[in-house]
Amino acid sequence: MAAAIKALNAKIRSNKYADYFCSTHFWGPASNFGIPLAAIADMSKDPEIISGPMTAALSLYSGTFMRYALAVTPANYLLFGCHAINFTSQLVQGYRYVNYRNLGGKELVVQAREAAKQAEVKVEAAVKSVGK
Repeated sequence: MAAAIKALNAKIRSNKYADYFCSTHFWGPASNFGIPLAAIADMSKDPEIISGPMTAALSLYSGTFMRYALAVTPANYLLFGCHAINFTSQLVQGYRYVNYRNLGGKELVVQAREAAKQAEVKVEAAVKSVGK
């Protein structure tokens, strides 16, 4: 059985594409892509739920590992791309956080919600008057 596994491993390693696909140079970044995908999905959510410390930590983490991805031999461009996307996404989330908490974004959201409620009341009143 061990000989069969050894032969299968030698067959996989003889093909450079299969060798790459079966390596940590591929699967590390591939499994790590969940973080930037989640950050991109969070960009459409309410900025009230953004955690400033977590966003800063993820930005620092991705910035560090972007450098690491290029420092290893051979350079891991897939890992670099993963962390570049995450770093950019976290910077956008950081801007949204600062804008919401410190630059008046929260007040604008509250005003917009109040205006939407007033418009809803007017529409309901207009619908009731037409229905009578």
